[in-house]
Amino acid sequence: MKNKIEEIRKERGIRQEEFAKLMGVSRQTISSLETGKYNPSIFLAYKIAKYFEMTIEEVFIFDEEEI
Repeated sequence: MKNKIEEIRKERGIRQEEFAKLMGVSRQTISSLETGKYNPSIFLAYKIAKYFEMTIEEVFIFDEEEI
């Protein structure tokens, strides 16, 4: 699943390490999310979207062909 986490995070001037602490995960988890190597739990996806004051659909791009 693709996402806009890195783009949004950088626009807001937040470092990976800082964002990871805010989300309660490791910096490596944020890095893996941003590179598409890891899909978040629905709880983490919701937490990220809520922090950015966006919907999950605005942050995460779901491609039905990936199913």
